[in-house]
Amino acid sequence: MAFDYPIVLDLAGVPVLVVGGGRVALRKIEGLLAARADVTAVATHVIEGIHALPIQVVTRAWEASDLDAARLVVTATDDPAVNAAVSAEALRRGIWVNSADDPANCTFTLPAVARDGAVTVAVSTGGASPALASHLRGEIERWLEEIGAARAAASLADQRNELHARGVSTESVDWSERVRAALRPQP
Repeated sequence: MAFDYPIVLDLAGVPVLVVGGGRVALRKIEGLLAARADVTAVATHVIEGIHALPIQVVTRAWEASDLDAARLVVTATDDPAVNAAVSAEALRRGIWVNSADDPANCTFTLPAVARDGAVTVAVSTGGASPALASHLRGEIERWLEEIGAARAAASLADQRNELHARGVSTESVDWSERVRAALRPQP
């Protein structure tokens, strides 16, 4: 599988189905909620942490009709046959699907994500080594904090908005020095 095209999605209000109710599903749901997705989880057994989240929880076996409203699907069960069935049905319907730790049943993978304010850096190994991606994410998170990426992004956003307000195209601005200045340590 070649997962070579990184993309950042606007999932605000998008109906997402998560099939699974354990630790891995909880982690996936938390990421989807951070992206403001409208999440429904379906599983025969659901851990308490998932029940505490602001999502719809359906406690039963997955059914193909669960995909009717979904625009994105994540499978996170401990049953490879269920994950494969969900993936096959999603693929048949043209719905993007991620099957946790099972690249063969994915149409997309989820990168390890480092965030500092508005700055998001995704690390992917194309499904080859989630452990390496996770390790690199930790290193990048520390580095982003160290250089003040969130502060720099906020400063540059203010500058960009100011230019727009004056009717100046931001495409005509050389941002190099502005970026370096925003990243300089603050007194």
